[in-house]
Amino acid sequence: MKKILPLVCLVLPSISFAQQAEQEHVQHKPDLTAYQRYQQWLDGMLLELGADGGFNPEKGIDWSVMPGPFYTPEKKFGIGVSAVGLYMPDINDTVSQPSSITINGFGSINGAYGVAIRNANYLNRDKYRLFVDAELMDSPDIFYGVGVDAGMNNERVDYDRRTYSGSVTGMVRVLPYTYLGMGFELSRNEASNIEQEQSDTPRVGDDIANFPETQRNVGGMLSLTYDSRDFALNASQGRLIQLEYHNFNTAIGSDNDFERLSLNYSDYHSLSVVPGVLAWQARVESNFGDVSWDQMAQLGGAEALRGYEQGHYRDNNLLIAQVEYRQPLSGRHGMVYWLGAGTLAPEFAQLGDEKWLHSVGVGYRFEIKQRVNLRLDMGFGNDQSGFYFAINEAF
Repeated sequence: MKKILPLVCLVLPSISFAQQAEQEHVQHKPDLTAYQRYQQWLDGMLLELGADGGFNPEKGIDWSVMPGPFYTPEKKFGIGVSAVGLYMPDINDTVSQPSSITINGFGSINGAYGVAIRNANYLNRDKYRLFVDAELMDSPDIFYGVGVDAGMNNERVDYDRRTYSGSVTGMVRVLPYTYLGMGFELSRNEASNIEQEQSDTPRVGDDIANFPETQRNVGGMLSLTYDSRDFALNASQGRLIQLEYHNFNTAIGSDNDFERLSLNYSDYHSLSVVPGVLAWQARVESNFGDVSWDQMAQLGGAEALRGYEQGHYRDNNLLIAQVEYRQPLSGRHGMVYWLGAGTLAPEFAQLGDEKWLHSVGVGYRFEIKQRVNLRLDMGFGNDQSGFYFAINEAF
């Protein structure tokens, strides 16, 4: 006991001195500014949502969830929620890029709602690929008829559309970067509360509300793909060339017999003169046979010519080109600037004869996971504009 007392006498003054020093340090610590307090709150919230800018394959599925507001004339004001989960089916696979699950959902004050899910799997050192997509949506929609001229006319149909759709595609590598694919897809569209608005100069004898109230499409798909992109969700280099053939047939449950051929060519280059990535895309699509109104080629939306509402312009054949400059900023921030143009035609040989629609826009990017961006895009078209909130790049 006598030996312990001197030791205690030495330790207690040391503890007291450390506490006093800590108190003095706290007293002299400068107060945080309002901006610093906001930054701390924001960083904490992003961490809670999983938006840490990284990827940890040991978590299984490493999730990030980001909410955001939106407004459209049909859906009115609403809240969208975008989530992305990255994972490695085989944590020891150092060749395959991360697989992903992307979920985009929304709900609005007029009762519209929807959710779309995309699942991309890269397996066995990228020898096999499996893609699963599904969508459920119930929302006000518009139909202007078929063709570019119809889309520019003031006459339109307002209706409520309920959509169920799903597809499964499997691919196998046959050559370096080259894959053969096969898939199956189905969709069902239900139209209700159909109201046709007449313009001041209506087209005589032309009732554009001529689509059925229920449309079912069931078909198979074959594809040939060359894909040398370094990361599919946000490529900085490489090339994608994808040729697809779709066949919808009444023999397997489709309401219409028709076929589709599509070609997508996308290229990505990391720039050396200025920081960033230059990306461009050319797409062509041709539908032939008894093509249903809901399966025609469409200009507009968050991926094909931003600035136009999806479905406003539709026809059997489509040609589109767009180019983007993706500029990195400090930290996890970035900007995107783009130009685009597209046209439609009833026959493939007539592509380019109709009027061209143009798109220009600017977007903000925030990296929520490693090389996975939250995007906010504002696009401007010939006669309208659009605001887009989503995860992943447009192409």
